[in-house]
Amino acid sequence: MKFLIQRVNNAKVTVDGNVTGSIGKGYLVFIGIGAEDTKEIADKLIKKMMGLRIFADENGKTNISVTDVNGELLLVSQFTLYADCKKGNRPSFVKAGQPELANELYEYIIAECSKLINVQTGIFGADMKVELENDGPFTIMLDSEAM
Repeated sequence: MKFLIQRVNNAKVTVDGNVTGSIGKGYLVFIGIGAEDTKEIADKLIKKMMGLRIFADENGKTNISVTDVNGELLLVSQFTLYADCKKGNRPSFVKAGQPELANELYEYIIAECSKLINVQTGIFGADMKVELENDGPFTIMLDSEAM
């Protein structure tokens, strides 16, 4: 499982011209689900993400979490985080989870995060347009295989 986390001042997702999710200060999180992923792996990444201290405190040091700044989450599914570009020029996505598994885990992540913080979302499998104002820029990749 992969969470590509971008610290943002604001972000929104539109599908067919309609806004499906919009946040102010917080994280825009692109979520990639792998073929072997589980709820236990999701729990581990959620805990790590929510504990990240990447917002500035009163001294300008990155020392406080998204919940400490009353931030929000915009969660967007993105299977292309599992692109394998080792051979040729056309990416392979064989390591990405099948849509049924990926959607189940995506919905699980949304539900678990919603217990902690305001969550907005994209639409699983849709052609989404994402707009954001990256704060920093500050971008972090959480990868369950590297943890």
